[in-house]
Amino acid sequence: MKKKTKIGLLWELFLNTLYLSAFTFGGGYVIVSMMKTRFCDQLHYIDEEEILNLVAIAQSAPGAIAVNGAIVLGYKMAGIPGILVCALGTIIPPFVIIYVISIFYNAFITNIFIKNMLVGMRAGVGALIVSVVYDMGKGVMKDHRLRNALIMMGAFVLNYFGHVNIAYIVIGCIVLSLVDTFLIKKVKV
Repeated sequence: MKKKTKIGLLWELFLNTLYLSAFTFGGGYVIVSMMKTRFCDQLHYIDEEEILNLVAIAQSAPGAIAVNGAIVLGYKMAGIPGILVCALGTIIPPFVIIYVISIFYNAFITNIFIKNMLVGMRAGVGALIVSVVYDMGKGVMKDHRLRNALIMMGAFVLNYFGHVNIAYIVIGCIVLSLVDTFLIKKVKV
């Protein structure tokens, strides 16, 4: 494979994030799945573990997960210029689409075909999100299966049934990881 120039890499990052952002419906988790398919499975720029780290960082930062994921990917691939082209490629399509919709808002809101199309897209988006959860869950479960399964189930139960704010669950997971990193692993060494 021929080595890409810096400009060639930036152009490829821009076009790929633009394409993914323009043709992905359903929110950030769907575009993260598409990023995994494109940049990990097809282009082999990053591996599955890096995708999981990318998602964790993108979720932790304020803002849209799609943009945050593109920023992390861009930085890893090409530094600051990578951040700029990936963020721009991810932001342009929703901006244009929302702008066009705002111009024709009254026509869109009353059109029965568009309303039915959007209702039908919900099923596809739901299936894509389930696929993302399954793919990412497989990666998380490679190491420490029981511990990771218990943390995932506990977080779900606390949030869904206990109505515990997700911020408290994230803080709890941070505390667990700090305990694991600094106390438990020190004892093992």
